[in-house]
This record gives sequence, C-alpha cells and structure tokens, in this order.
Amino acid sequence: MNLQQELNKAGGFKNLELLAQQVVEGFISGMHKSPFHGFSAEFAEHKIYNQGESTKHIDWKLYAKTDRLYTKRYDEETNLRCHLIVDNSSSMHYPDMKAFSIGHLNKIAFSALASASVMHILKKQRDAIGLSVYSDNYDFYAPEKGSDRHHHLLLNTLSETVVSKPKGKTTETYTYLHQIAEKIHRRSLIFLFTDMFQTSEDDEKLFEALRHLKHNKHEVVLFHVFDKEKELTFDFDNRPKRFVDVETGSSIDLYPENIKDNYEFAVKSYFDNLRLKCGQYRIKYVEADINAGFDKILTTYMIERQKFI
Repeated sequence: MNLQQELNKAGGFKNLELLAQQVVEGFISGMHKSPFHGFSAEFAEHKIYNQGESTKHIDWKLYAKTDRLYTKRYDEETNLRCHLIVDNSSSMHYPDMKAFSIGHLNKIAFSALASASVMHILKKQRDAIGLSVYSDNYDFYAPEKGSDRHHHLLLNTLSETVVSKPKGKTTETYTYLHQIAEKIHRRSLIFLFTDMFQTSEDDEKLFEALRHLKHNKHEVVLFHVFDKEKELTFDFDNRPKRFVDVETGSSIDLYPENIKDNYEFAVKSYFDNLRLKCGQYRIKYVEADINAGFDKILTTYMIERQKFI
C-alpha cells in the first residue's frame, strides 16, 4: 500500500508509523542530490568524521563507496536526546478538512507527520525522544525515552491530536514553553512546531520563553508552520468572503483583493521580524510551508544532529 492509500484510510492518520517510514525512505532516496550523499547507507551506525578526531574508528569501506569520511558509532556513546513540541491550538487545524492527501495537509497534520518522521530516524539511531503538546492547556507531556512502548505512545498521541477538532482554543505559547523548559534537565535538541499566531503584545514574552528553552545548553529549532498560499500570499479568488478567526470566533466580510497588498506587507514584515529575533536569540528559525513537503524538516534535523553530537 502506498503513502497516498495510507493517508486515505480512516482519515489519514491511523498508521502514522508507516507514513513516517515512507516519508523518511523517500527523503533518503533523494540524498544523492544533497550534501548528505552517502550518509543514508548506514546513517544509524555512523557519524561524519570531524577533523582532529582519532582516525582509528574511520570506516574505510564506507569511504570507498561514498568518498566521505565516517566514523563508526558504538552503543556506549552518548545518544542524542530530542524533545518535540507541538502547538495544538485551533489555528493549527487550518485549513479544516475531513480527509488528507499528499500536498493537502493542514498545519497540525503536517506537524504530526513531520514529528513522526523525525522520531523514525531517532528510533533507528537509538536516541531518546520526548513530546509535549499544548493548546489552551498543557495537553500532553512525555520525557525523553527510547523504548518501543514509549515510541508507540508518542505516535498514538500525535494521531489523536490530528483528528481532534478543538473549538476556540487559543493559547499563550510562552506559558507552556516555560513549563516545558522546567521539565527538560539534560542537554537536548528541541524542535518546536507552531504557526506563531498570537497577539503582538505576546512577542516579547514568547522570546523570553524561547530563551528559557535554551538553558542547560539546549539547542532550539523553531519550525514556523504555515500555509504559504493562503496565509502568506493571501491567494483567494476575488469573491466576497467571510473570514473567521478560529480561535476567537470573530469574523469579517470583505473582497480579498481589497486588502491583499496590505495583508501581504503586514505578514511579510511579521515573518521577517520573527526571523530576525530568532537570529538575535540564537534560535534556528525554519519556515515550514505545509505544501512544500518534509525535506526541509529532515535536512534541518540532519544538520542539527551533526552540530549537536
């Protein structure tokens, strides 16, 4: 059964583990076009050789195949700890859909499948994985572990998060990021999936919370999840429409063309400011367009892992 058929089964997220496996396999098969050429062959057992390291663990057979230097990893080496954080506020369930298809995911479905794909690689590398989900409450928390039972618990939580239909769930992201930061004690790689929809008054509080996440030498990556076509370029046909705020319920009736230019300018300015502030706080900012696939997510993971270990 292919990925599209799996997505069509029971709303699309009943077998998230298989979906994630197929996303990762598709990504790895395309690695020959990327700077990670050769990395896929034994990525669960090797790491890139860094100049100055001892050469005694270099895998020369893999070097002959790939023309790149890798050293063998051993079970006693310290494995990576990764904590995934998913925003489950109502705005993350945009656009509203009854079924999912490739290239037709809403923000929460994209975030869940991206998270599950990262988890699939972490599991193969025997790394510890934790998960937090928040909305108007701290919905779920699990510390970093590496067991199969734990892995399935996280997958089930992500699946249930996608098919839930929260109504009017706002969130103060910074509140829960502070709580999550207090729970993560050992140095970890932290991935946050959120659409960053909040009031401008919350911006400073949010970045204070992100800085809190970086304590204990954690590395933080902010995946800014959005629908580029609708939420950035405001690509709607010019018929009268009612736009409804899914978190507050407030609405406005208008012709999209009348506000398109002002909307695009305001949103682009907001995105640019987010990127700039993340740079100032040494938080990696990654745009995650839900219509662009998962290669950027997994490439970011590969790069951050090499830096982290």
